[in-house]
Order: sequence, then C-alpha cells, then structure tokens
Amino acid sequence: MKAVVYTQYGGPEMLSLQEVEKPKPKDNEVLIHVRAASINDWDLGLLTGDSIVNRAMSGMSKPKLQILGSDVAGIVEEVGTAVTRFVPGDEVYGDLSSSWGGFAEYVCAKETSIAKKSPRMSFEEAAAIPQAGMLAVQALIDIGQIRPNQKILFNGAGGGVGTLGLQIAKQFGAEVTGVDSADKLPMMKAIGFDHVIDYRTTDFTKTGIAYDLIVDAKTSRSVFQNARAVKKGGRYVTVGGEIPMLLQTLVLGPVVSALQGKKMKIVALKANKDLQYMNELFEAGKLKPILDQTFPLINTREAMELYASGKHKGKVVITNP
Repeated sequence: MKAVVYTQYGGPEMLSLQEVEKPKPKDNEVLIHVRAASINDWDLGLLTGDSIVNRAMSGMSKPKLQILGSDVAGIVEEVGTAVTRFVPGDEVYGDLSSSWGGFAEYVCAKETSIAKKSPRMSFEEAAAIPQAGMLAVQALIDIGQIRPNQKILFNGAGGGVGTLGLQIAKQFGAEVTGVDSADKLPMMKAIGFDHVIDYRTTDFTKTGIAYDLIVDAKTSRSVFQNARAVKKGGRYVTVGGEIPMLLQTLVLGPVVSALQGKKMKIVALKANKDLQYMNELFEAGKLKPILDQTFPLINTREAMELYASGKHKGKVVITNP
C-alpha cells in the first residue's frame, strides 16, 4: 500500500510517498481503508521534533513513528476476531493518536478508538472532527463548564478547535470573540464570531475586557497575562501552544486560581469520548467543519506546508479515494 513516510525530523520536505506493507489487524483491531485524514498541530510537532516531549514519544535522535496522521475517516475492510462493534463496510472515524498511521491507504485501529460516523457526513468532514472536536468539547463543557449566555474568547480561533468550538458555544447562546491573524478574520465573522481580533495589532489580555471563559489553542503568554483577561470566578482553558507556557499553566495555575479566584486549566485530551455528541450536532444541522483545502495523499507534503505556514482556515484534509 502507499503511505507517507518520514525517517528524519525536519520540515514537510522530509515527507515522501512510499510503498509499505499493508497492516494486518490484531484481534481487537479493525483494518480501515482510509478515505480522508486531517492534519493537527501534533502531526507537525512530531514531524519537526520540536520539543523534548515529542521526541520522548517518537525517538530522541530519529522518529520511530514514521507514518503520521491521527484523525481519520474511512471504511472498515476487515475486523479482528475479538471485535464486536464493527463489521466490514461500516463507515467510521476517530483519533488514532495512540497508534497513528493515518497518512496512508490503510491503517489499523483498536475498535475503542473509532466510532461510526454520521451517514450525512462526508469522509472529509468526518476526518476534520475527532481531535479538534474533542478538544473543543472538553475545553468548553468538561473543563470550562460553559453556562448559557457567557462571554467567551477563543485564541487561535481560525483553526479546527476555534471553528468547531464556536459552533458548540453558540448552542449555549454565548457571545464569542475570536483572535487570529487578519487574513482569517473575514472567514471567522462569516461563520458566526460576534467579535474578531487581529493578534498582530491587539493583545487581548490588555484591552481591559474580561471573559467568563477563554479557550486558548496557541498558548504563548504567561499564566499571569492570560489571567488578566478572565473574570473573577471565570475560567481559562488551554488546549495547546508553547511547551514552557503550558508547563507554567500546569504549575502556577493553581496559585493563580487560589489568589485570584480564576480557574487556570489544561485539557488532558480524552480521545474520541464525545464523537456521538458531534454526530448528534451534525445531524441536527448545528455543526459543520470548516475545510480550507483538501489534498490527495500524493500531495501530503504540500498539505503539510500549508498547515505549517499557519495560513489555513479551519482544517486541512488529505484524501484517498
């Protein structure tokens, strides 16, 4: 089968399309014919080996994990002997960040790592949801404890977490502000953000406006700076960003919470937990993934280049008919 492989850390130029052995499902796994896969920050981080955390996971000097891609959608082709939830022909999707391998024609997944997708979703839409969608749900509902009519801000709002999170927040009647680069603001206004901020010209932590809940996908400020923009009794939740700032939030967040009465939290992703909720929102017409561009598997390098540029709006998806 064809797969996109990398054997050294670096940029998108390290990716190459190669012939590799088709995987065989274990007893508790299914074999998926991958129809679409989307790119996440974690894919880029593992490709570049940009942090000790990613290298500890994949290999300190060179990657042991050589096929990226966690968010996939496709058709079950074969099931292991112990699988009870799926049969060949089922259309499924999920986050495979426990095993990876989605940038390929086929991938094996534990049956607990996938769910049946809504039949109304395209494969491209389904692939755009798992990781970003779970981060958005868990940041807003599980950790953020969103309540009706709150004032909410998304930082890094033009990507997957922000564009999906906006639609979830609107189910609660929230007034939502989005922060991102100027070229993404028209799209953000078009999909329903009430207010938009260009991060290059305005620091949302210095405007004097405080929010009930902040969801930060690009954590680059100190925990104390972020706390300035949170109302007393409010919550700040980070789902990703710079490792030093994430560690600072983890260590000093409880201190800020105790002194200022503002909860400063990090989402510990529970992969695939809320896929059924996403199916329900989609089927009710309340959720639609925002797709920037789709690329065939052979052009995965170009897809990653777009993603690495930070210019994508919503999700970047790789397809495999």
